[in-house]
Amino acid sequence: MTVEQYGDSDTLTQPAPSPTTQRYEEARAAAHRAMTSVTLVPDALPATEPERLAYRGFKFGAAFFGWLIMLSMIVLLTAVVAGAGAGAGYVLDYTKSDARQQAGAAAITAAAVFVLVLSLAFYIGGYVAGRLARFDGARQGFGVWMISLLLVVIAVGAGAFLNDQYDLVGRVDRPNLPLPNDSLVTGGLITAAAVLMLPLLAALLGGKNGQRYHDKIDALLG
Repeated sequence: MTVEQYGDSDTLTQPAPSPTTQRYEEARAAAHRAMTSVTLVPDALPATEPERLAYRGFKFGAAFFGWLIMLSMIVLLTAVVAGAGAGAGYVLDYTKSDARQQAGAAAITAAAVFVLVLSLAFYIGGYVAGRLARFDGARQGFGVWMISLLLVVIAVGAGAFLNDQYDLVGRVDRPNLPLPNDSLVTGGLITAAAVLMLPLLAALLGGKNGQRYHDKIDALLG
């Protein structure tokens, strides 16, 4: 800036801006306008509660596919247990006569293994159903158990009808176990209660654990 003297008055003369400075100011102003006009769009809008309610509740498709997985796991686990039992019997030289002499222990072992296989299969089926449905995993696990119960009731009803017509039970060669009738009845009732309740609890637990995968994602997304 220069100051020139003209008599008693001072005149301030500003230098003209250079082309480089002018381009810098224009670029800065354009960048400011661009930044102030930017609108942030979220990646995914969180679902509102009415939208979530549409996906909640019992889902027959998830329960059905969980039931199919449960059946396949019963077949697989039964084959594994049968193979392991045959191998153990061969190594230990455990014969049918030994099983007859220890009928009580053999029956308890067979019942425990049967209940364990069912419970594990129902847990896996409930887990798959809960994972597929995402919400309400316990309901999906209950659906797996309920489908199984309904089919068992239908099968028992059909079997009872066919037995009345053709006496199917009388044709079965049942093994003669050296156990008192009271022990057989008590063991049968305990086994029936375990078969009814433990797979149900396993299916509910599996469904809840299947849902936890999606709960963790929802917690991360906020």
